[in-house]
Amino acid sequence: MAQIVITGAGPTGAALALLLVKRGIAVILIEAAKDFHRVFRGEGLMPSGLDALEQMGLSTILERIPHRQLDAWEFIVGGKWLFRVEEPMGADRPCTLVLQPPLLEAMIAQAQAYPGFEFIQGVSVKDLLWINHRVAGVTLGDGREISAELVIGTDGRNSVVRQRAGLQLVRQPKDVDILWFKLAASPRFAANNVFYSILNKDCGFSIFHGAEEGKLHLAWVMSADDRTDWKQTKWAEVFASLSPSWMAEHFRSHAGTIETPIRLSVVVGRCPSWYAPGVLLLGDAAHPMSPVRAQGINVALRDVIVAANHLVPLFHAEAGHEEIDAALSRIQAEREPEIIRAQQLQIEEAAQGEQLRKNALIRWLLIQLAPLVRKRIQQSWLKRQHEMRQGITQVHLTV
Repeated sequence: MAQIVITGAGPTGAALALLLVKRGIAVILIEAAKDFHRVFRGEGLMPSGLDALEQMGLSTILERIPHRQLDAWEFIVGGKWLFRVEEPMGADRPCTLVLQPPLLEAMIAQAQAYPGFEFIQGVSVKDLLWINHRVAGVTLGDGREISAELVIGTDGRNSVVRQRAGLQLVRQPKDVDILWFKLAASPRFAANNVFYSILNKDCGFSIFHGAEEGKLHLAWVMSADDRTDWKQTKWAEVFASLSPSWMAEHFRSHAGTIETPIRLSVVVGRCPSWYAPGVLLLGDAAHPMSPVRAQGINVALRDVIVAANHLVPLFHAEAGHEEIDAALSRIQAEREPEIIRAQQLQIEEAAQGEQLRKNALIRWLLIQLAPLVRKRIQQSWLKRQHEMRQGITQVHLTV
């Protein structure tokens, strides 16, 4: 019997599996996909996420895989420059973009050096095993049954483990979807990687150079009432019409490199309970985050540290089921305040952007009064970013 089964080999599952096997706890990590190259994976590591990786001894991995730092954040409204903030905004390290597939491959390769680790890839979890009203393992899509002292669901916002355990996800109202584009990079971004947020008329998008060499990423906000036929739209012209002249020229001259967009359906919410007897949810399985300011991977890595702090001593002591299950509530209690606050900050930032998008008068006043209010707006934005970047609670690896 495995001591712990982890379902989902994203950053949460891979990092937790590695932490546990390095401490002598037997883990089976199960990943439904045959490889890690999904159509979309978040890349943004904030200082809090970078700190979590450092505490786990994984900082050197970043040096070996494609990554790129952000240099600044800049806001342009109605064609007028609003404000700019330089990285690292008072932190000891800047926001860093990292390619997830090589990050996950590197973490799993490290875990495979330990005898207590098994990785099952390309097979989905179909159901949970129950014994006396307690989860006792998983059933795989190929019919295999795997027993475990604890099942940890890190299988994302559409978590099968969450559904099979009967744990409820309370969703926030859905306001937007995102169209995610990639296109050829401009030398201007390569030299100075600025995260631009552009709002013009009632349209908004963000653009920056991702971790992948030579690729810009562009996120186009689609509101609930958007009726755009996005598959037929001439996007190069749309982007150019909303952008500063130098950026417009790049869109037009590289129109042929704009890849077919991915439509990301934004699911945001939080489980009232992250656990049931014998099962724990972490990361997006427990609290799917908004894409605003790239919180998902960062809070998930901090979930991993807190979970390890509580679980490692219990498994070393060969604790019984009651002690293990009692620890699951303590993990949620420790992590939940940060998740609640981070999601609230995301809501505030998204609401501010949506208000600007919908209200032409506010946009006009902001443009006209920009020289007078620029500093105040910048300070308000910075204050909100500090908590989302640095983390809201103290998280320290103690095992």
